[in-house]
Amino acid sequence: MAAAETFYDFIRRQGITRRSFTKFCSLTAASLGFGPGAARAMAMALETKERVAVIWMHGLECTCCSESFIRSAHPLVKDVVLSMISLDYDDTIMAAAGDQAEAILEETKEKYKGKYILAVEGNPPLNEDGMFCIDGGRPFVEKLKWMAKDAFAIIAWGACASWGCVQAAKPNPTQATPIDKVILDKPIIKVPGCPPIAEVMTGVVTFITTFGKLPELDRQGRPKMFYSQRIHDKCYRRPHYDAGQFVEEWDDEGARKGYCLYKMGCKGPTTYNACSTIRWNGGVSFPIQSGHGCIGCSEDGFWDNGFYDRLTNLHQFGIEANADKVGLTAAGIVGGAIAAHAAVTAVKRVTSKREKADA
Repeated sequence: MAAAETFYDFIRRQGITRRSFTKFCSLTAASLGFGPGAARAMAMALETKERVAVIWMHGLECTCCSESFIRSAHPLVKDVVLSMISLDYDDTIMAAAGDQAEAILEETKEKYKGKYILAVEGNPPLNEDGMFCIDGGRPFVEKLKWMAKDAFAIIAWGACASWGCVQAAKPNPTQATPIDKVILDKPIIKVPGCPPIAEVMTGVVTFITTFGKLPELDRQGRPKMFYSQRIHDKCYRRPHYDAGQFVEEWDDEGARKGYCLYKMGCKGPTTYNACSTIRWNGGVSFPIQSGHGCIGCSEDGFWDNGFYDRLTNLHQFGIEANADKVGLTAAGIVGGAIAAHAAVTAVKRVTSKREKADA
């Protein structure tokens, strides 16, 4: 019986050199925030482990997660889809359709039983026995449970699969439900966002395929490597927030100066994501850099929370707005300190003279 093909076998067959392979591992490890040791471990894993089969299913969604995924730059999605993983089923991009596609799904499920990754984009509606979303002639919720049963791990792509998104917004007539409310006996990695950042998506897939395990998750099931900090923590407009410099109206003077967008409803202080570090479109920009506040699309219930309503009343430091005022204030403090020091020195001298006179 022939040995299973590894990622390294595959790219060597394509004419990729060893040098290019090690460079790929180093760049990918760096993009995931790992050190040189991880690059070595990644190379070893990709040389020895067989390519991982991935089943990509679609429930109630708009396909924006797939649109984001195919735009990944680090690593390139062609390296992930064509080399690192074996994307055996995705009804949106595969050539097969109808009965042929369903046959491929059943074959993959049986062949890679207990080994495949189930990537889910969208969510199942539960009302009317799931009849609001039919896939392959049966309710999507049934197909989801059937495929999840033999999966190694499950990835919930985007806000739809992770939280419910617009389908689950009030009044939610179809009873659209996050997949973790339906699949209760399997590990689920939530990669929220509407859509998630492309490099976050490929980064999660790369980690699982390389190390054969799930990345460390926070208590909400999100990978800590991408969702451990608030957008606010690394936002380049943060100094303006601390200084009390805010945009008060769209296109006002503050907006033209790049002031903080918190008063315009920016959810950066309450949203955990990597937008302000990894950014979008190959690291070119992100919504706040483009002049629009964060809408908190990676957080639960963001659609019902209101895009332009402030969620909290956070208090900034209130640092003075210009250098002249800061200088005057500093001078006043220094002058006060000098005066206080002089007063204390004078008191000490008077006290010392009195003590000598009494002696």
